[in-house]
Amino acid sequence: QVQPVESGGGLVQAGGSLRLSCASSLRTFSRYYIGWFRQAPGKEREFVAAINWSGSSIFYADSVKGRFTISRDNAKSTVWLQMNSLKPEDTAVYYCAAQYGSSPTTTSEYQYWGQGTQVTVSS
Repeated sequence: QVQPVESGGGLVQAGGSLRLSCASSLRTFSRYYIGWFRQAPGKEREFVAAINWSGSSIFYADSVKGRFTISRDNAKSTVWLQMNSLKPEDTAVYYCAAQYGSSPTTTSEYQYWGQGTQVTVSS
């Protein structure tokens, strides 16, 4: 399965934590930028975080800086998004995507998308 597969979503209270996982069987997974995006009801999909192949370049949306951490293990073809201090406004479907390019914060530059995992933060 080429498309990434997300897991780890769920329901959590405000202030809690979740860790999302993104696994892929892309043959050259290690060469791809992997990004996390989210889409809340009635809103456009927005960038959350991205990491390059080596982990040396990491990007975060301002809204999650200091609370979310993205990491990857190429040997396991897996990327994680650790989400701490969650807020109700973090509620959304979270998507993992892969890009063989150099525009990590641009949604349209990602070629492969997962089906998404729901994250709900209650107040």
